Amino acid sequence: MVALLLLPLLWGGSLQDDQGYELRVQDSVTVQACLGVHVPFSFSYPRRSWPFSGEPFIYWFREGDNIHHSDPVATNNPWRQVKPETQGRFHLLGDPRKKNWSLNIRDARMSDTGVYVFRVEADDVKYSYRDKKLNLQVTAPTQKPDIHFLEALESGRPTNLTCRLSLVCDGGRAFSFSWAGDALDAVDPETLQSSVLTFTPRRRDHGSNLTCRVELQGDQVTMERTIRLNVSYAPWNLSINLCFRNVTALKALQNRASALLISETQALQLLCVADSNPPARLGWFRASPALNATRISSTKILELPGLGAAEEEFTCRAQNPLGSQQVSVSLAVQNELQDRCQESPSCCSRVTEAQQGSWPLVLTLIRGALMGAGFLLTYGLTWIYYTRCGGHEGAGLSLPPSQDGIHVRMGSPEDSHGAITVSFSPETLDSNPHLQPRALNLRDDMKSQYH
Repeated sequence: MVALLLLPLLWGGSLQDDQGYELRVQDSVTVQACLGVHVPFSFSYPRRSWPFSGEPFIYWFREGDNIHHSDPVATNNPWRQVKPETQGRFHLLGDPRKKNWSLNIRDARMSDTGVYVFRVEADDVKYSYRDKKLNLQVTAPTQKPDIHFLEALESGRPTNLTCRLSLVCDGGRAFSFSWAGDALDAVDPETLQSSVLTFTPRRRDHGSNLTCRVELQGDQVTMERTIRLNVSYAPWNLSINLCFRNVTALKALQNRASALLISETQALQLLCVADSNPPARLGWFRASPALNATRISSTKILELPGLGAAEEEFTCRAQNPLGSQQVSVSLAVQNELQDRCQESPSCCSRVTEAQQGSWPLVLTLIRGALMGAGFLLTYGLTWIYYTRCGGHEGAGLSLPPSQDGIHVRMGSPEDSHGAITVSFSPETLDSNPHLQPRALNLRDDMKSQYH
């Protein structure tokens, strides 16, 4: 019971009625970190002694602090220290005679957020106004930094970017800057801790993100701005796509001339594609474009209804303010390809840049591969026969008429399941002239062995 009676005394009040004590102040105040706020307030209290000693001492304490052992955040008592973290930032301003005061807060910090209690001490009055408190909320700044550069970004050319923040702290508190982004993987990390960034953009950096971060020193507050880089670069990776009947057939790349054999009556489209920023102006020319050559088309698609018997070369040139690139394709007529395209609805094949004018060589290599495969198959089956049948008695050889091709049957005439037949159709022999002599040699060898 005694403790309950002493509690008001510890708070600085009295056991008497609180009548006559009044504090007029906002319940809640919100301010952005780094900025300031002006909180007006007034108060009244009963005077019990005469004459009055003069101006009362007033204090603002953090809620929960001991008023006798803790320092206030602000006071007009010159013999009382204030908290080090609020010194120079929290000030009391006003007219003591009218009791109209204001709590002036400069350079607010996130750590200032909290509830504050007002106290007055005058003559025999010592009272803390706990029924009326000030709730201070400090929020992160809403401002974002801006990224400025004097000229457009160009691949391969060094440039300076500046990060700026319009926010100015009341107390002159400094900011720390940093940069982040995939485009900065080759930049010295020590140069990224500055408001000015010097780097050389690359073609691959186009479209990537670059971020400037600004941290308010003394607070865990970070403001940032992210932009998408717009890097200009000359045309590159130029390609020509050839399409037969709306199906892409081949692609010629990297400024090299490619050759294609096509049907004389076959219509096709040439599609020119270039990677550049800004977009390149495309143009088509017959053969290689001379200095004053005339364009045959200014669009990316060149329509060719059909070609004559002569070989023709077409060149696509891509150009923008930073440079140009060109690539050519030679088209020649081949009747064999025409026959195959009439049999196949799509008639599509793929030719890369390494296959420049190499169709005859490719066909020869394919033909040789087929001949070698047939030869290996023949002798492979012969080896299987020797290992499985072991040259049993009665093994024989069957040779049907040559107009049906060459058929070699190896094995016992009585054992149909153990026999192995190797057949060479007329089409296979006609398309592989080198295979027929080997098949005949195999037949003669088998005759001499079994008969």
